[in-house]
Amino acid sequence: MAVGLVLPEIDGTDRASVATTAESLGYESVWIGELWGENAVVDLSVVAHETSELRLGTGIVNVYSRTPAVLAMTANSLARLSDGRFRLGVGVSTPTAIEGLHGMAFERPIRRTHEAVELVRALTGDGRVDYDGELFSVEDVPALDAHVPVFNAALGPANRRLTGRLCDGWMPNNVPISRLDSAFERVADAAREAGREPDRITVAPWIHVAVADDPDRAREAVRGSIAYYVGSGPGYERAVGSAHPAVATEIAERWRAGDRDGARAAVTDEVVEDLSCAGGPESAREKLHELLDDSVVDLPIVSIPDGLDGADVERTIEAVAPSRL
Repeated sequence: MAVGLVLPEIDGTDRASVATTAESLGYESVWIGELWGENAVVDLSVVAHETSELRLGTGIVNVYSRTPAVLAMTANSLARLSDGRFRLGVGVSTPTAIEGLHGMAFERPIRRTHEAVELVRALTGDGRVDYDGELFSVEDVPALDAHVPVFNAALGPANRRLTGRLCDGWMPNNVPISRLDSAFERVADAAREAGREPDRITVAPWIHVAVADDPDRAREAVRGSIAYYVGSGPGYERAVGSAHPAVATEIAERWRAGDRDGARAAVTDEVVEDLSCAGGPESAREKLHELLDDSVVDLPIVSIPDGLDGADVERTIEAVAPSRL
C-alpha cells in the first residue's frame, strides 16, 4: 500500500531524520514544498544522502522562479544523487507568491506550465533539443538522459487537461475527496486524446491528515490549514468550492478581510470531513483505507497541518504509516 508524506518541520528534528523514520515505517515517498525560508532542492539533497529506498519529490516548486533549463538541471542532479528515486513536482503556485515574493508577473500560468513541462521532459530525455515556444526557446542543447517523472499540481480544468497530455502524475491539493474521481476524468480524457493510457498517470493528491489524543484538536488543526489555503489562493478557493461553494466563498472573504479567526470558524465539519483524514488513530486509518479502496487515488500524500505540536506530528506519521495500515 503506497503512501507518501510531505516532510513536516518538527522543532529540534531535521527533515532528514524525519525522512529516515518515514522510510523505516514503509512510506513510499517523501515530498518537500517550497515557498519561503527553505530551499526544497537543498533539503532533498540531504534526504537523498540519508535514505536508500524512499522516492523523493518536490511538492511543489513553481514554474516561474526557475527556468525550464534550471528545473531540468535540478531534476538531473537529484535523480543522480538519489539513484533514480526523484520525481519533479511542479505547479503555478499563487499570484500572492509569484508577484508578492518573487516580483514576477503571474501571467499565462497554463502556457508557462505547458512549456516548462515539455521542455523539462525533452531536456531530461535523449538526443539534442530544439524548442520554439511562445515563452521559451532552446537551440540545439544536449539532453541529460535522466528521464525524471514530472508531476503537476493542477487544480483548474485547463491545467488538468495539460496534466493528462504531458505529465506522469497528478498531485492536486485541496480538491475535496468527494470530487477527486470526477476531477480526474478531465485528466483521463485529455490523456486518451493524446494517445496515452490514463492508468499510467499516478493520482497523488495531498490529503490533510491529523491524529491527536483529542480528535477535536486534530480537526481544528485541519480547519486552520484549509482556511489558510482557501484564503491565500483563488485556485484553492475554487477547488474547495467545487463541492462546497458557499463555504469556500465565506472562508475566502473573511480571510482576505483580515478576519483569520472567522475564516477558520467558517470551515464546517462537512468540509473538514471531505478534505481530510483527521481525528484519532483508528478513524484516520479507516478514512485513508477508504480513500485507497474506493477512488482513483494511487498515492495519497499525507500533509500534516501546522497547527499540531511536535508530539502530534510524530503521532500522525506513525498512525497512518503503511506498516500500520
